Amino acid sequence: MSSSKRHHTKFIFVTGGVVSSLGKGLISACAGALLETRGLRVRLSKADPYINVDPGTMSPFQHGEVFVTDDGAETDLDIGHYERFTQASLTRHHSFSTGQIYDAVLTKERRGDYLGRTVQVVPHITSQIKENIFRASEGADISIIEIGGTVGDIESLPFLETIRQLRYELGAQNVLCIHLTLVPYIAAAKELKTKPTQHSVKELRSIGIQPDILVCRADRHVPDELKEKMALFCNVPKEQVVEAQDVDNIYKLPLVMHDQGLDQMIVDHLNMWTRSPDLSPWEQTVARLSSPQGKVRVGIIGKYIDVADSYKSIEESLVHAGIANQHAIDPVYIDSEDLQNSECDIASKLAGCDAIIVPGGFGNRGIEGKLRAIEFARTQQVPFLGICLGMQLAVIEFARNVLEYPQAHSIEFHDQCTEPVIHLMDTQKNVASKGGTMRLGAYPCTLQAGSKALTAYQQQEISERHRHRYEFNLRYKEVCEQNGLLISGTSPDGSLVEVIELDSHPWFVACQFHPELKSKPLACHPLFRELIAAAIQKMTHEDKDT
Repeated sequence: MSSSKRHHTKFIFVTGGVVSSLGKGLISACAGALLETRGLRVRLSKADPYINVDPGTMSPFQHGEVFVTDDGAETDLDIGHYERFTQASLTRHHSFSTGQIYDAVLTKERRGDYLGRTVQVVPHITSQIKENIFRASEGADISIIEIGGTVGDIESLPFLETIRQLRYELGAQNVLCIHLTLVPYIAAAKELKTKPTQHSVKELRSIGIQPDILVCRADRHVPDELKEKMALFCNVPKEQVVEAQDVDNIYKLPLVMHDQGLDQMIVDHLNMWTRSPDLSPWEQTVARLSSPQGKVRVGIIGKYIDVADSYKSIEESLVHAGIANQHAIDPVYIDSEDLQNSECDIASKLAGCDAIIVPGGFGNRGIEGKLRAIEFARTQQVPFLGICLGMQLAVIEFARNVLEYPQAHSIEFHDQCTEPVIHLMDTQKNVASKGGTMRLGAYPCTLQAGSKALTAYQQQEISERHRHRYEFNLRYKEVCEQNGLLISGTSPDGSLVEVIELDSHPWFVACQFHPELKSKPLACHPLFRELIAAAIQKMTHEDKDT
């Protein structure tokens, strides 16, 4: 469909300059959140310049976590920001890479769609990018598209050219360009510098794109005279130079951006009439963040702890749980490899943790350390949440130390083990390709009456997102249940174990799915909420005992 037939949707493109990781995803998510408070239907998408088809086979050390959508797409972690800040439930259409674009174009070429014509970046690649943008924007009043990387990257050029074309084709009132840039503070000179912003905008304008709004990231207040200077050199009205000063919590950003008029600038430029924004849910969230009644220390036993974004959704879900329980959260990342060292005193290492989480992961590095942490949580009555691999390891630890099966293990790590309590799913046995072939996306789960999981969810039938190949071996279900391990959640047909727990423990719950992928600051996930509630209750009892 031609772009001229898409005029009912307005488009916002978010680009970045100077350096990466400035926060384009957060600015996009904030804009989406603010526009939703005005009653608008918003969709957000991420266009990533890398040539990989998706992040599913990329290292967490390099790319951070892989976010999974309901329809099973493995996407960039910014999709998580979009979903957390807005009401949107996004799909595979809302995250696309250069690799996907070229793959689609080459598939069309081999099919004969181009009738033998030479395939070129313009118009074929840019047309495919437009097709992806329009498909992701269906049903939206406003579609926000973040362009990954920075202006000047070779990989980003086709996406930027597409923005230029759409601005021309749809008209200025239907396309808005927000450019995020860095205003660094030079300690030796004791001043903020605008030159990086000037050069970044110059580069963008050389491509044919004039930014409408400048968002200036800085670690301190940007004075009016600097805003005037950037406005003059960048050809942007001064009132549309927005300051993005560092905040201590990202969920304050919607209110910070609203106070500077970002949402009003957007609707004015796009010539849209909306209702007055209802910011009360965000105001209540910030109020809870600002007045915690205590602090909960949560140990996250990981193997990718050198890269903070590897567990981004878990960390944000803990913040949401803190908001729900009106407590600050102190996440402590503990390297599972350190814990498996025989000289490590596990009790002293974990003694300060009010709760323990063992997240997902792949490979056998650090596995024994995670098992020691799970044993500590089980025996010392520390509130525990196991996620994906964390659930599988909880089963292994139970089998080894309660059932007294010392050889219990997962086929993933020991394919010849004599007690394979975790085995490969039947649907995965003939899979050779690594990309996009796991059990991915949302699947239904039935919770058992009387379980902690059912008490948390308050509904028996739930749907959660998965990303795994291995599962609980049903051969061990009966003996586990006879010895105190409750199978509290299964697939509707009972063939897959989705949740386990210990009834004798204040909160020992583990799930095969990834609850962190559906938690929001305005709607905390019940498993994280109850984990922190259990930790607070334990802390309260300990205080009374002393």
